[in-house]
Amino acid sequence: MIHITLPDGSVKTFDENVTPMDVAKSISEGLARNVISASFNGTTVETVTPLTTDGSLVLYTWNDTEGKTAFWHSSAHVLAQAIEELYPGAKLTIGPAIENGFYYDVDFGGHSISEKDFKAIEDKMLDIARGKHDFKMRSATKAEALQLYKNNEFKTELIENLEDGTITFCDHSTFTDLCRGGHIPNTGIIKAAKILSVAGAYWRGNENNPQLTRVYGISFPKQKDLTEYLELLEEAKKRDHRKLGKELELFTFSQKVGQGLPLWLPKGAALRERLENFLKAAQKKAGYEMVITPHIGQKELYVTSGHYAKYGADSFQPINTPKDGEEFLLKPMNCPHHCEIYNNAQWSYKDLPKRYAEFGTVYRYEQSGELHGLTRVRGFTQDDAHLFCTPEQLDEEFKNVIDLVLYVFGSLGFENFTAQVSLRDPENPDKYIGSLENWEKAEKAIMSATIDKGLTYTVKTGEAAFYGPKLDFMVKDALGRQWQLGTIQVDYNLPERFDLTYKGSDNELHRPVMIHRAPFGSMERFIAILLEHTAGNFPLWLMPTQAIILSISEKYEKYAEKVLNLLENDEIRALVDHRNETIGKKIREAEMQKHPFMIIIGEQEEKENKITVRKHGGEDLGMISIEDFSKIIKTEINKTLKSF
Repeated sequence: MIHITLPDGSVKTFDENVTPMDVAKSISEGLARNVISASFNGTTVETVTPLTTDGSLVLYTWNDTEGKTAFWHSSAHVLAQAIEELYPGAKLTIGPAIENGFYYDVDFGGHSISEKDFKAIEDKMLDIARGKHDFKMRSATKAEALQLYKNNEFKTELIENLEDGTITFCDHSTFTDLCRGGHIPNTGIIKAAKILSVAGAYWRGNENNPQLTRVYGISFPKQKDLTEYLELLEEAKKRDHRKLGKELELFTFSQKVGQGLPLWLPKGAALRERLENFLKAAQKKAGYEMVITPHIGQKELYVTSGHYAKYGADSFQPINTPKDGEEFLLKPMNCPHHCEIYNNAQWSYKDLPKRYAEFGTVYRYEQSGELHGLTRVRGFTQDDAHLFCTPEQLDEEFKNVIDLVLYVFGSLGFENFTAQVSLRDPENPDKYIGSLENWEKAEKAIMSATIDKGLTYTVKTGEAAFYGPKLDFMVKDALGRQWQLGTIQVDYNLPERFDLTYKGSDNELHRPVMIHRAPFGSMERFIAILLEHTAGNFPLWLMPTQAIILSISEKYEKYAEKVLNLLENDEIRALVDHRNETIGKKIREAEMQKHPFMIIIGEQEEKENKITVRKHGGEDLGMISIEDFSKIIKTEINKTLKSF
């Protein structure tokens, strides 16, 4: 007999070789119908895997992230079989589940795949799925595996790097694939499938390797789920920050300047400036001091910090000066520079905490295939700050930073979020710098502050920064997509590497603790996410233009200018559309430009010294005084932009 512990802490006794599906059936038939994956003692298993020892079992359905992963991983196998049957001679490589769906990288040889082929692949997938073929795992020797893939150099390369005795295959229908496991019970659970796109992808991500075709797909257990997802995709296209950024004239890119290096247009620069000023005002109240650091630094600076060892190979390469042996790097991080600012003076415990903040631009060489609008760039500006405090001050300082992050989210309409505590991977110590003792202290500090603030949180092992654990904020946007926004990190290691000290009350030198924090993360990525979350309808306090004045004809231009001056005197951002166009066209274009308020000026408005106001979206506020309009603006701003 073996003892199986369930997530609620209950323990059930079963005969040896019981399967996760058997356990599900023992709980309820309804659960058994919905279980599609499982994990045992933290390892993903099949629902038919025999369990031979005591352990902890978790059963997953479609509603669980792990369940979706198994579902989409299994669907990738079905996609691979469909491709193999439709395109004889195509060479399969790898096909993992991803955040939304799955892909398979394929060498199609002489075939080329385009959108016109998607329907045939989808139909073939569903035809295979209707066969209700079981997914079955089996072991194979290295020799057997190599023989099976003797005509596929990609699979052969994978197998060569595996140890004999660790190689497994998954079979379903007439199809076999090299696989570690983690499948749904059978293909029949897949009721809907869609091929989303194709793209080029280098084998194993190396541009020196052959280029393959990456086929992206998604699948669901119900057709209505696919329909809803495709509707969501259509909405996402409308909200794409690259599209909106162009329409709203916020930013652009230039091949001559270089890939991944955004150029901010006047409206975008003004938007950024308002965001910066918003955070600077809150930081000033919280006791931060602004600093400025160079865009480059000597290579030795980043060797000392550890950034060069961890990221040097993937960064812009060193800049050689006319002086022999002198090397500089484009700044990949602001924190080493801030450590040196702290080191500029000798500090007492009475001087701490020191809070240095900077909107500092950093540079990282992302592969061209990974670049994506503002969300993945090569040059970006972080709203970075580094706090240097005593160990006794750490808890309060960390909680204060949490308050600042929550203030930022609240003022910008991000209300649906959870916290993620990212810890080191104890099985992979080489990924990190510093002593185990320092890591344990830092992790304890983050957990304590997170619990005390009452945050809803999850714990992710192995997601820590190389120098310390962190608290990340995972925000859901208006389309339900999850983004990591805002991060706070506790660091005992860089103060050691830079020999940072302060004089304690005992007159001895001590090490400060360092907190890294960035509520926005990067200005570029934050604005991209904010654009898509709001569909360009930013909070009123942030809008480039809060009101546009539309005169019915040229006769009322003088009154329009008078209204503009009165609004500007009241610190309301407005402009006049002077064009000789019909009022209907002006209104339509103002709607497209997402101006929050349209002020219509005509004979009656001038006569009564009033304005007719129309909100973005079509709501008519009627004819009101300019003073009343100013009150409407200020009231709406105050609803969102609360004091910190």
